[in-house]
Amino acid sequence: MCNLKFTKMHGAGNDFLLVDATSQNCDHLVRVAQERAAALCDRRFGVGGDGVIVVSPSTRADFRMRVFNSDGSEPEMCGNGIRCFAKFVHDKGLSSKTQLDVETGAGVLTTHSTLSGGFVSTVEVDMGEAHLDSAEIPVVLPDVKSGPVVSRQLDVAGQEWAITCVSMGNPHCVVFVDDVDAFPLAQIGPQFENHAVFPRRTNTEFVQVISPSEVRMRVWERGAGETLACGTGACAVTVAGSLNGKTGRQVLVHLAGGDLAIHWREDNHVIMTGPAVSVFDGEV
Repeated sequence: MCNLKFTKMHGAGNDFLLVDATSQNCDHLVRVAQERAAALCDRRFGVGGDGVIVVSPSTRADFRMRVFNSDGSEPEMCGNGIRCFAKFVHDKGLSSKTQLDVETGAGVLTTHSTLSGGFVSTVEVDMGEAHLDSAEIPVVLPDVKSGPVVSRQLDVAGQEWAITCVSMGNPHCVVFVDDVDAFPLAQIGPQFENHAVFPRRTNTEFVQVISPSEVRMRVWERGAGETLACGTGACAVTVAGSLNGKTGRQVLVHLAGGDLAIHWREDNHVIMTGPAVSVFDGEV
């Protein structure tokens, strides 16, 4: 078993172990990262994190991002993770560019980094287009053959919920609630994640609207459980808020780990801006 060098980072409290596979045996490091993700992310017996991110070469973009959740599963994308990715690439000297094209499982996404003292402090990401067709998300409801799923009723845990579904390259289910702090997320979240209508499982965001430009959100992430933040989730929440007439297209999303500024542009692209922080370097 080889040693694994990493940098612990977080984006609004959503934390990851970043691994550089650009100048090493990439396939081997990817395999090691996936196989050891659960052990590495264990907060009592490992380093602790919501996932492991591997920085590798790309034939389509400047770099490729692979993400492995704390259960070892591989999601298509991670919004907070890609901001950490951009900071890692710049601050570790892998590239001097402040604009990067990054290959992800959700396509090639572009990041724009803002520097402070020569290091990346915040990152703006064009997260691509929001997908609303039920087949693309995917979500399978008896009365919806195609088209958007907006404020549709779904029985979960013996209760009817109004759900709005959005894909940001990965599936999201958004539910608006009156009091997000009091919401029993640990009880209800897994039942949404594994509900039969979501063939690839789903991330679920529970949202309290403060004003048309401000919301509070908690998230149950597919393969990771409750996390302090979810970038793609914040994007999905902004789209869902606008579709339901609860918010505008520019929203400040308050999460347990910090704030993300989201703009759902008229061209259907969603722009996310937020922090990226390095915590420490290590080797296991």
